[in-house]
Amino acid sequence: MANRQRIGILTAGGDCPGLNAAIRGVAKTAIVKHGMEVFGISDGFLGLINKEYIELTESRLSGILTLGGTILGTSRVKPFKKQSNGDRTISKPELIKEHYEQMGLDCLVCIGGNGTQKTANRLAKEGLNIVGIPKTIDNDVYGTEMTFGFDSAVNIATEAIDRLHSTANSHKRIIVIEVMGHNAGWIALYAGLAGGGDVILIPELEIDMDIVTNYLEERAYKNKDYSIVVVAEGVSPKRKKKSAAEYIAKMISERTGLETRETVLGYVQRGGTPSPMDRILATRYGSAAVDLIAGNDYGKMVTLRNNTIVPVPLEEIAGKLKVVTDDNPLVLKAISMGTCFGHNGSYKKNND
Repeated sequence: MANRQRIGILTAGGDCPGLNAAIRGVAKTAIVKHGMEVFGISDGFLGLINKEYIELTESRLSGILTLGGTILGTSRVKPFKKQSNGDRTISKPELIKEHYEQMGLDCLVCIGGNGTQKTANRLAKEGLNIVGIPKTIDNDVYGTEMTFGFDSAVNIATEAIDRLHSTANSHKRIIVIEVMGHNAGWIALYAGLAGGGDVILIPELEIDMDIVTNYLEERAYKNKDYSIVVVAEGVSPKRKKKSAAEYIAKMISERTGLETRETVLGYVQRGGTPSPMDRILATRYGSAAVDLIAGNDYGKMVTLRNNTIVPVPLEEIAGKLKVVTDDNPLVLKAISMGTCFGHNGSYKKNND
């Protein structure tokens, strides 16, 4: 028993569907397959700073697969963030290392998005054994084809767009719906396509509002009674105190005179029970992470590539962002079917 590996799990950053499925995937694989001891750390890296944790037994894992949120809690505390005076905050890496050692951990599993994996990489460089698991509804973690949480968010956003078609058609309006995505427009792209959005606006592609308004006016002239505009939250100009939806809706209304309304989907995209696909992906990630630990293979993040879970060094992931490019096959296909991205028109061809 003295040789049993002991691992810690934390969830950091924003919440998203599938976190509990990932926790369960890690813990059940660790306990059942490898006979490890597993400890859940409270509230992200803050729990390591305050040394707050609980042992995760099989009984504690019962029933959490379908739950939204995270049973461990989360926070956005950044251990390496510096104050304006140049001193590091109380969340010192040295304190994390001290508590890691006092807990007798052989490895720390960090479940989170870009910021979490960046911190995980820095802790690995400080000498801690780390394995990362990518999560975020934004799907913008570099190095993996899919993060868990994304599928659930797209389902929620798509259902909202479906419902907006009804009211937009009833009132003969343009409706602008804002979905999450500060720097990456994956949710807007996928939900916009799945929900039949006429216009999809994302932060990665330069937007010409003349193209957008001309497109919407042309639809009106062709007696198309309504239009749906899907916009990522990051489209709103910096230093503007308006949501992306409000900003875009106001410009459309002022330039076209067409009746326009906006709605912001907000945090509902991050809540609730995870989709079956997210439960499966989170479970796969969790199980694969523990297999790495069992093989003493640290400093890696598990990724999805060609439907296979592949470990990638954290240093190749940290500080990078996966964004939508203008030659993305989904963008090109959508344009070939008449979807407007507000672009300068350089993508007219039909690409298979």
